[in-house]
Amino acid sequence: MKEMFLTDELALLNRTPDAATALNPARWLLFLTMVLVVFGLTMLYSASYGTAGLKFFRNQLIWVVIGSLGGVTAFVIGYRKLASASLLWMGISFVLLMIALFCFPAVNGANRWIRFRLPGMDMSIQPSEFAKIAVALFVAKYCSENLRTFNHLRGRGGILPLAGISGLVILSILAGRDLGTTVLVSAVAVGTMLAAGLYLRYLLIPLAGAGAILFYIIEHDATRLARITSFMQPELVQQDEGYQLWNSLLALGSGGWTGIGFMSSRMKAKYLPEAHTDFILAIVGEELGLIAMAILIVFYIGFTVAALTISLRSNSRLGMLLGFALTIGLSVQAAINLAVISGAAPTKGMPAPFISYGGSNMIASLIAVGLLVSIAADTAYPGYNEDYLNFIRSKLSFLPWWRNYRKEEE
Repeated sequence: MKEMFLTDELALLNRTPDAATALNPARWLLFLTMVLVVFGLTMLYSASYGTAGLKFFRNQLIWVVIGSLGGVTAFVIGYRKLASASLLWMGISFVLLMIALFCFPAVNGANRWIRFRLPGMDMSIQPSEFAKIAVALFVAKYCSENLRTFNHLRGRGGILPLAGISGLVILSILAGRDLGTTVLVSAVAVGTMLAAGLYLRYLLIPLAGAGAILFYIIEHDATRLARITSFMQPELVQQDEGYQLWNSLLALGSGGWTGIGFMSSRMKAKYLPEAHTDFILAIVGEELGLIAMAILIVFYIGFTVAALTISLRSNSRLGMLLGFALTIGLSVQAAINLAVISGAAPTKGMPAPFISYGGSNMIASLIAVGLLVSIAADTAYPGYNEDYLNFIRSKLSFLPWWRNYRKEEE
């Protein structure tokens, strides 16, 4: 795959796939996203109605609408324009992460959220979710513009500015005690750099440092150490550290092949913590069974294939790398969630994309989809977004301040 990303830029520009070839993966991506979102809303209703009524379902529906608007906005603006401001998005992400760290109290031992209130609704945002997109935009932009120099240790286009700016945001996520998202964002950054041609020797020192930090954090954090040591045999500590995983396994096991029936879960009745968020797929397995879980996994794989196809068919190196980075962020997150609920990985707060309850993750995931569709549209119709932007500008001409702004520009 690396050879595809290292193709000469002129050769990429000369690739002229027909519109249907370029847009078919985007159509599949949008279809699969819609199915996953609708399925997620349905299962959220089942998982939370008995304990919270329509509260979580209503909130999630609002976030789906906001996320859809965010995805449409990303599509209309276009990935090239958004990537050109990637350093700005990194700065905003860093500031928001610092606000969450120092200005808001910890929740469950982590400083991940910025909380505020809207009329009739308590809201919170998790800046680390949006930092994933900012890091993807920044690394893809930097590597595509400095392909011949980013492997050098010195110079403006070298590895140090790339690693330093990315590392600052990643360490800010870690400072908020969000280890899972730290690992995920690191995977996005490193995976994109490797796809762009990063020399493996540059990973030796960072990986050694990351391993030492990870060991120190786990060794000096009783909760995390308990998660690591208990997930192999949760039945031995099912009333303590293994409680959540053990109940998740009970939910999956009791579902059998076809499940015990929609809305019929027993484990969601306060037996399984976080049943509507990180462990909602355990409820899917209990109510709908192994066959439904297998179909869901196929849908996630189909989403990954469609996103990678969009990336590899792009006529720009930026589009290739950004599509690859966004695919890593969504697909690895889904894989981690599935591994956690099935006991293949230690328990960690990692939502299932498009399905788990959570506003920040839903909005960020739909924005990522908007960016992927933008890459496909730009491949089929280069500069497509200018037509949309010109249309919007023409509709704003009735505003006096907009007319004055346009005159000053001219």
